[in-house]
Amino acid sequence: MSLQTPSIEFFQGVAEDLSGVSLRRNKNTGMRNVLMIFESLNALEKFNSFTKGSAQNLSLIDSEGKILVTPNSLKMIFGGDEGDELKRVECTFEIESDSHWERFSRFMERYAEANGMEFGKR
Repeated sequence: MSLQTPSIEFFQGVAEDLSGVSLRRNKNTGMRNVLMIFESLNALEKFNSFTKGSAQNLSLIDSEGKILVTPNSLKMIFGGDEGDELKRVECTFEIESDSHWERFSRFMERYAEANGMEFGKR
């Protein structure tokens, strides 16, 4: 395994800074839902083309390789006096299989450690 600093990218080569993550599991279906929150975007200039569909995946990159995630929802929340300041971006996606969940968890553990965050189960 190579020593790859974990990163999250909407666009190749432009790493984003994750502000928070929320993980939920539907007790009826077993489906796992992930909400990633970004308080700012380094790729904001390119983001317009993302919302129009030219970039369809979110890349989660670490020493094991790359995970390509297709968001179910991408919400940009604006505020400020003029209503034009980006407050945060909320990206949601689902994880169906246990093996994909385990891989995602390993990524999040590495990302959290590399970025001074905590990742764990309640």
